[in-house]
Amino acid sequence: MRRMLGIAAALACVGALSPAHQAAAREPLFPTTIDLPAGFRPEGIAIGKWPVAYIGSMADGAIYRADLVTGQGAVLSPGTGTQTLGLQLDDRGRLFVAGGTGGDARVVDAATGAVLARYQFGTPPDTFVNDVVLTPAGAWFTDSRAPVLYHLPIGPDGALPTQDAAVRTPLAGDIGYVPGEFNANGIVRTPDGTALIIVQSVTGHLFRADPATGVTRRVDLGAESVPHGDGMLLRGNSLLVVQNRQNAIAVIDLDPAGTSGTVQRRLTDPRFDVPATVAAFGDRLYLPNARFDTPPEPTTPYTAVAVGDPW
Repeated sequence: MRRMLGIAAALACVGALSPAHQAAAREPLFPTTIDLPAGFRPEGIAIGKWPVAYIGSMADGAIYRADLVTGQGAVLSPGTGTQTLGLQLDDRGRLFVAGGTGGDARVVDAATGAVLARYQFGTPPDTFVNDVVLTPAGAWFTDSRAPVLYHLPIGPDGALPTQDAAVRTPLAGDIGYVPGEFNANGIVRTPDGTALIIVQSVTGHLFRADPATGVTRRVDLGAESVPHGDGMLLRGNSLLVVQNRQNAIAVIDLDPAGTSGTVQRRLTDPRFDVPATVAAFGDRLYLPNARFDTPPEPTTPYTAVAVGDPW
């Protein structure tokens, strides 16, 4: 049923495409490999209710918009001088963007690519704003270099906050940052929505963080861990954790409060080339191949790949 609804929506979009896109749409629908611009260095990905993916660039901060029906796309928002890592799309058509080494975040109009707001969180080089999750209270960002969460409070009317309203919450409790390594990375809500879960890339541990206090408690995974954990995706009580350099996705069943979980299996695919993040549409998962093990050059090819959704 999910796939049929997704295809129906996609076909409606195809009918509105330009003649050039209509020609491309004669190819098989929903290609499983999407070519990205050479030298793009993709990292984050966001997909909303329509078959459109937004993919961010580590190279210059550009955002690429890809039609999942045809596989075609173009740069939506040009580079801004800082990176584009984690991405989240809200129901008002706004992309919330983690700025990586710039220590910043921005909000981008998903229709026009215009930058609606910018926020400075950390001071380079001791910052790496890595990922973002949206909750009813606003947007939460991780920093892989500094033990802190950044919060942009957003009211019921959707108004974006001022710079002065941004909240900096130090992380405390079980998590311990390792100097010079990637620490807090991907972030999602707990299944019951009462707290946040972050993955620490260097240790492979998950931590449940209280958004009010910043106090963290390690999520009990038994003897398991998720080293090189990067982007995450939550559906119900199931959590996907992309393990980038392991070319795998860990599938974890969590308890509602996010205090414990069980790694059920790992998904792999021969087309994975150090995927960084994951988003879903219909019965597919989409992952940008960040290719962290490949020296980046202006001519280096990059792709995003689609695999079957395990849910």
